[in-house]
Amino acid sequence: QVQLVESGGGLVQAGGSLRLSCAASGRTFSSYAMGWFRQAPGKEREFVAAINWGGSNTYYADSVKGRFTISRENAKNTVYLQMNSLKPEDTAVYYCAARLWDIRTTTGAFDSWGQGTQVTVSS
Repeated sequence: QVQLVESGGGLVQAGGSLRLSCAASGRTFSSYAMGWFRQAPGKEREFVAAINWGGSNTYYADSVKGRFTISRENAKNTVYLQMNSLKPEDTAVYYCAARLWDIRTTTGAFDSWGQGTQVTVSS
């Protein structure tokens, strides 16, 4: 497994932008597909975006498509989530997750998780 640490969360006004980062340590980062998930108070954790090991394939939830971009730098063991045109409904704790090899979009498919970073979007 890899150890994951998220950063970059904070408070932003609606329409603003944030970039989340997730630093990985442990086994070979480039062997892992990576995902971002989020959990709002009282709701289940939901898929946001995922990227394959090489960065050539990405998936997005419909709610963030066109506004969020996932990317990775394997040389830096880091995956990013660029969030633009933020809305109050994007408010949640955002989690980074990893799984070996193939890309997936469900929480149960990922076996390594970070501690989460809070994103709050004010109206």
